[in-house]
Amino acid sequence: MPNSDPDESIKALLAGERRAVARLITQLESTLQEDLKQGRKLLETILPHTGRSIRVAVSGAPGVGKSTFIESFGLHLLKKGHRVAVLAIDPSSPLSGGSILGDKTRMHELSRHPNAFIRPSPASGVLGGVARKTRETVLVCEAAGFDTILVETVGVGQSEIEAASMVDLFVLLLQPHAGDELQGIKKGILEMADLVLINKADGSLKQDAERTLREFKSAMSYTSDTVDLNSSGFLCCSALHREGLDGVYESLFKKKEMLQKTEAWDQKRKQQQTQWLKILIQEELQHRFENQAGMKEKIEILEEEVVSQNKLPSSVVENLVEEWLSGKKLN
Repeated sequence: MPNSDPDESIKALLAGERRAVARLITQLESTLQEDLKQGRKLLETILPHTGRSIRVAVSGAPGVGKSTFIESFGLHLLKKGHRVAVLAIDPSSPLSGGSILGDKTRMHELSRHPNAFIRPSPASGVLGGVARKTRETVLVCEAAGFDTILVETVGVGQSEIEAASMVDLFVLLLQPHAGDELQGIKKGILEMADLVLINKADGSLKQDAERTLREFKSAMSYTSDTVDLNSSGFLCCSALHREGLDGVYESLFKKKEMLQKTEAWDQKRKQQQTQWLKILIQEELQHRFENQAGMKEKIEILEEEVVSQNKLPSSVVENLVEEWLSGKKLN
């Protein structure tokens, strides 16, 4: 990537130029150390201009209509005067590492709007349904003046907790006839959702959606002893027909106001930063451990010993880590 004038890049970014935003995100996602170093230096420079957005994760099982909902709700936000950034995390191939990156196609109307920015990024096998650089991308978008950040995550599962740890509000999308999904969805996912939406509440499915909504409300009444700021809201909507979006908007921004009136909002932001730090420490340690000279071959030998000699994996791992920390040459 050719070098550009840092001052001009910062000026363009703070002016909200989408090309400048995309260029910096590409640098931060680069595997080339020079690009990455330059990108992080620029990001540190613009940090004072970050933190003023509302960060919202949107999750749900495949087929629930996440992309349709995000486009409809994104357009609704634009009509309300907001500037919207969508970070759409695409599932990566476990074999090739590639991803479809089709969200700009699925959100055609939103992607063309001058006050919207869509950035599809491959998940690259990272747990939590979010890409490795999503947190940095959020900061870039905030510095560029996008006041509402929508993060579309991959699927529903226990790993979605990581996605919740990087946003202010968490929206869980479900579809009619989802009553049976109560057994498949982790209790913690429902409890951490700030808003549970039954999508596709239109036509012949409208009554089914309302019935599903009642079932989930009933189920949640057995999991929560009290109703407080952390309790979930429940609504029906139709992303396809763009119905019920006013209720979604009011619910989310009312929750934001409630959190900001207490210390909960600032506490969430602090937790986001500390969680990010812990994740990066874990990733860096794992990277250095796995890439030490001879480590790959050593692990292959230990795998064989565990299988053929019936060695206890926990003891083998403890010895390997102690050997690594002591700086001994791997045999």
